[in-house]
Amino acid sequence: MQDNKTSKPRKNKYPAKSITSEMMVTRLVEICGWERLGEKITIRYFTQDPSIKSSLKFLRTTPWAREKVENLFRWRDDTGWDPRDNHK
Repeated sequence: MQDNKTSKPRKNKYPAKSITSEMMVTRLVEICGWERLGEKITIRYFTQDPSIKSSLKFLRTTPWAREKVENLFRWRDDTGWDPRDNHK
């Protein structure tokens, strides 16, 4: 059993708004779709047989990928950009 004093804090939270990685990936997929998300962040879990579950497993163990998702989410949240606006 891990001692609470030595355990690491969860790092998969979007710090400013306590948004989980699952919430970020789900929202980005709703907005962009897997194909567009895979273009923005090139990881196999977004491009080959993508799923929320497999993506989250990868993001929880891969800090650089999680950071890219957080940055894209933060940028999209800050700018309000929606790729669907480009398609009329």
